Order: sequence, then structure tokens, then C-alpha cells
Amino acid sequence: MQRRHFLAAAGCAAVHLAGHAQALPASPIRIVVGFPPGGGTDVVTRVIAQKLGVLWKQTVVVENKAGAAGVIAAEYVAKQPADGTTLLMTNFSNHAVAPSLYPNIGYVVERDFTPIMLVGVAPSLLVCRPDQAARTVRALVERCRAQPGAVTFGSAGPGSAQHLSLEMFKLRADIQALHVPYRGSAPMITDLLGGQIDYSFETMTSATPHVASGKLVAIAQPRPRRAAAHPGVPTLAELGYPGFDASTWYGLAGPGKMPPALVQRMNEDFNKVLAMPDVAEKLLAYGAEDGGGSAGQFASFIASEKDKWAKVIHDAKVTV
Repeated sequence: MQRRHFLAAAGCAAVHLAGHAQALPASPIRIVVGFPPGGGTDVVTRVIAQKLGVLWKQTVVVENKAGAAGVIAAEYVAKQPADGTTLLMTNFSNHAVAPSLYPNIGYVVERDFTPIMLVGVAPSLLVCRPDQAARTVRALVERCRAQPGAVTFGSAGPGSAQHLSLEMFKLRADIQALHVPYRGSAPMITDLLGGQIDYSFETMTSATPHVASGKLVAIAQPRPRRAAAHPGVPTLAELGYPGFDASTWYGLAGPGKMPPALVQRMNEDFNKVLAMPDVAEKLLAYGAEDGGGSAGQFASFIASEKDKWAKVIHDAKVTV
């Protein structure tokens, strides 16, 4: 009797494993990136794609569809078959911010995408030049209150991570400041270093080399806990703004209604890739933390981020 039970259980397990092994699509898999080649998101995606190609023994390619902070890529993937052959390296902009900033975008996040896994959260740094008189958060808030609307904060453009971090800070600190948008981080950093603007909530990847060289000073981190790369820089939560969390992030998603078994298989394999030492090292180099976990966890994360930024955009009356 025990032998029959064992054989039955073994048979069920074999069927389950066979089904599990067959869950991947047979044709090549594309991971679409909403930014040009060479940037941090693109580089990390290519590392992951190469590892997946080896793991899955099939072709995994990266396809760049840049524009509109990732919205063009998201609109494209939302219309693809839900068979796992086309995935999206989604991000803070197109999944959490765009639905509130651009009400006419061609997708609904909850309906048109299947979350698979969070790849990483990329912290930012509140930075200024060393010659600024206000080089602490407290001094900065006092200066903004003494000169409402005169203190300038640069960003990579309207609706960017830097811009929305500033709007959250203005709301939480009850201050006024002037937002100065640029066409990307590079020209903004140039003007920050040159003295044309005063502060920025710049991405950690971009800001770190300038902080290390002494050209910029890191005042605070807008995440709930200190990033490993900057253990000596306090968080805004520590400095009197509990729960302050303004970071960019990216993760893997597919078109809506992907088969659950396929999502589970891909999630397991993506987690294996993130755990590889060279992949973890690459993510750390680009300031990405806290990646991995289940598809359900990523879905909950997206929902909370979407709600959080919708409130900021509404309360700060942000328009683009």
C-alpha cells in the first residue's frame, strides 16, 4: 500500500515537473527596455538576459524602445501576446507615475501587465555644492522658509524622479522651492556643479562620483534606510520626516494575463539570476538594492508605489 502511494506521488511529481519544464516559450524571448542603450537599466537588463539565455538554453535578446520615460516601451509590450515571448523591464516612471501624469496613456497597469519580479530599487541623494551655506536638511528648510520660491532644485525633466522627490519634500516640509527642469541628468549636474542651481535629489548612480570627488555634498537620502553605498549619510526619515521614501526602481513584467505557471517559472529563474555574484555586483554598481522576491510581492509593491505617487502628484498639483 505504501509502495502504491509512493509511486502515485512520484508520478504526480513527475507530471508537475514536466509541466514546469515546458512552461517556457519555445521561441526567442525579448526583454524590452524603455531607454537608450548604454544606460544603467539597459546594462543591467543585458547582464540578466545573457544569464537567462544560458539558464534557459535559448535566445534572450534586449530590445530598446526609448522615449517618454519608458511609456513607449510599456505601451508596446501591453499589446503583445501573453505567452512570455515579450517582457518589459518596467520602472518607476511608466508603472507608478505615468498613470497619474498622463491620463491618456495607452495602457492600464493593473489590466495590461503581469508583474513578475522586482529587480532593484535605486536610491537617490539630496546633494548640493560644498560652498552652499545650507548643507543640512534643517538649514535647507529654514532657507526655503526665509526665501520662499527662491531656492532652486534641478531635475532631469518634468515628472522625473528628481522632480517628484522635490514635490514630496515640499509637501512634507511645508516649504516653497523653485523646480528647474532639464533635458536629462547630465546637463542638470553640469549646472549644479557650475552654480546655476542649488540642489537636486539626484540618482545615487549619477551623484556618487561627484560626492566621492568632493564636488558635491550628500545631505540626505530619501529612503527609509541608509543605502549600503553611503552608510554615513542620514535618511530624511531619521531627520524628522518619518516614512519618507522617494526612490526609482525597475522590475520585470509581461503583458496582462500571463499563465500563472509561466510567471512562477520565470520568477524562480529570475531570482536565481539575481543571486549570481557577478549579477549582484553589477546591480550594486548601479545602486540597485532589495531586488528579488515573489511576483505577488512585486504586484503589491507596484500598487503601493502607484498610490503613493498619485497622491503626491494630486496634492502638489503636478502637471506636465
